[in-house]
Amino acid sequence: MQLPPTVTERAFARLAEIGAGEQGQALRVAVEGGGCSGFQYEIKLDAPADDDLVLEGNGEKVIVDEVSLPFLTGATIDFTEELIGARFVIENPNATASCGCGTSFSM
Repeated sequence: MQLPPTVTERAFARLAEIGAGEQGQALRVAVEGGGCSGFQYEIKLDAPADDDLVLEGNGEKVIVDEVSLPFLTGATIDFTEELIGARFVIENPNATASCGCGTSFSM
């Protein structure tokens, strides 16, 4: 059984701050081949597709396509603000290694 990813309140709050839902957009989290560790995350605002998993909170949506879903089983999607910048981050228990910037991982 695959546990869907979870989304933190901070991530939903950031989507509300930027008005994603008001614009008919959701945060798309996808996994693609490539990157320095084998796979890489693609995170962008996008319109939901019919076959997407939709995670909702605070009137906002995070979407994951069915191909990416197995790679994100049990992951946590969060938003962080640090001195080097603010960004959405993914804590993925399936990743055995990742690059320094956190956008690439291996399984």
